[in-house]
Order: sequence, then structure tokens, then C-alpha cells
Amino acid sequence: MLLVLILALYARVGVKLVQDWINIPDYSHGLLIPFFAAFLVWDQRALLRATPQKPTWAGIPLVVLGLFVLLVGVFGADLFLSRISFIFLAAGLIWTLLGSLMMRRSIFLLFVLTLAIPFPTVLFNHITFPLQLLASEVASNLLPLAGVPVLREGNVINLPAMPLEVAEACSGIRSLMSLFTVAVIFGYFLERGTGRRTLLAFASVPIAVAANVARIVGTGLCVQYWDPDKALGFFHEFSGWLMFLVSLACLYAIHGLMQRVAPERFPTQNFPDQSVQAQ
Repeated sequence: MLLVLILALYARVGVKLVQDWINIPDYSHGLLIPFFAAFLVWDQRALLRATPQKPTWAGIPLVVLGLFVLLVGVFGADLFLSRISFIFLAAGLIWTLLGSLMMRRSIFLLFVLTLAIPFPTVLFNHITFPLQLLASEVASNLLPLAGVPVLREGNVINLPAMPLEVAEACSGIRSLMSLFTVAVIFGYFLERGTGRRTLLAFASVPIAVAANVARIVGTGLCVQYWDPDKALGFFHEFSGWLMFLVSLACLYAIHGLMQRVAPERFPTQNFPDQSVQAQ
């Protein structure tokens, strides 16, 4: 009955969220999250079954907060609030119905679910524009080293052949969010400790920024020394996929480096909590 009520409350919100994953490239990584979340529950099934269920009233305020945020989001036409309310509501229900220990063991799952929720527009713009300026500034400093004279005006890099605009789509936010999500999943499978997983996840940020700068520099070199039309067409699209693969290789290299510097005794074990017996 409770599940049916939750589905009724979030049916429209969920459908719109899936449509955004499909139609908006910046959020396409969200399609991975439901499958990974389902795998987490399955992978942790033995631990979750062994966890004692101790219902408590302590989670009720979180349930009330989740419902309040949902109402504000629905009546205020704010998609982010409508979506994030599900995380509050789910956390509150787990805490209330299953107890605080189950809630603690569900924190990572809830965090993974938040990765599927697109940023609010205001926050998205505050992240995107500085990334545009950073990428254009670094690229404009690197291109002269390859013999390409440039004049940068904001996010526009003026080349002798043509101006190259670092648009919002080229800010790197798409690869940043996707790579961070993949790094979280990657860390779950290959790292055992929370600290190592966190380090790997945050290492994706400079890797994604550097990869985007390399893509812009490569595009600038192609514009100058090859064909501007091909540089902004085929090469621009292909380089995006290529840089993402290079970024994945860099993540794996960091994992290998951590294994060399501080090897884990049981690197294939998934969750450290699994070795802790339920009290």
C-alpha cells in the first residue's frame, strides 16, 4: 500500500526525469543510476537481511520534510525540489520503518540516487560559466606553445582562421558529471575503503577539466592547421568520446597508483560494512 502511494505521488516526476535523461545530453548519465542502485541492493542483500529492523519515530521529521519539499516543488513548478524530495522521503521511511542501523547502511545508496537528479538551473549556470572561462583561458595559453596565435575575449578564442567559441555545451560540465558518476561506480567495484573511493571520485574533477581543455586545444589546432569545417564537425564529436575514454584510463591509472602506494589487503571485497556483524 505504501509503495503504491509513493508511485502515485512521484509518477509524473519520475516520467519527466527519465525524459530529461533521454533528451538532455548533460544528464544522460542518469540512465545508469537505477541499474546501479538495483545492483547495490542485490549485492548487499545478505548484509541487509542480517541487519535488525528496529522501527523508530526518529525518522518522521524527515518524512514530513520530504512531503513538504514535494508540495513546494509541485506547486512552485520546481523540478529539482520535486525530485530531491524523494531522497528525503526515502531516507525518512527507511529510518522510521527499519531503524537507524539500516538507515546508516543505506546512505551510499541514497547518495547514488542523488547523482541521477539534475542540478537546478541557477546552480548549473553558476558551475558552467566558470568552467567555460577556465577552459578557454587555459586553452588560449597552450595554443601559442604550438605556434597558434590567439586573442581571448571571455569564452571566445580568436584564431587567425576563425573565432572559436567555448560554448556552454563545450564547458566540460557534461563530461564532468558523467565522469564523476562513473568514478563513483568504478570505485565501488575496485576500491574497498571509503577514503579511497572518495579520492577516486574527486580525482574525476581535474581529469574531466583537463580532458576538456585538451579537446579545445585539439580543435584549435585542427582549425588552424587542417580544416575548420571538419574540426568543428567530425573531430569535435569524435574528440569528445576519445577524451572520455582517456579520462577513464586516467581513473584506472589513479586506482593502480593507489594500489602501488598503499595496497589493500582485500581489494575485491565490496563493502567494509559487510564484515561487521549486526548487533
